Amino acid sequence: MTATDRETIYKAISTYVQDTFLGEGDIPELTAESPLLEWGVLTSMNTSLLLAFIRNELNVVVPPTHLTGQHFANLRSITDTVYDVSRQPA
Repeated sequence: MTATDRETIYKAISTYVQDTFLGEGDIPELTAESPLLEWGVLTSMNTSLLLAFIRNELNVVVPPTHLTGQHFANLRSITDTVYDVSRQPA
């Protein structure tokens, strides 16, 4: 899959985070604004796994300068980061 629009990116990342990092009932409802860092969902290892997913499934390489709490605070900020990076010339 190639990142094409925000909705596609959001759905892919949301599904991945839910299926990979959250067990049954751990978090009642994952939303675009759920504080993933604050809740401890995105640890350093989980962030590495998410970056590999983004690279392999969405064909987007997130540069190290974008690996900040601001860019990975929640699903919306991750989606926006991936979308913006996908639009930049290689």
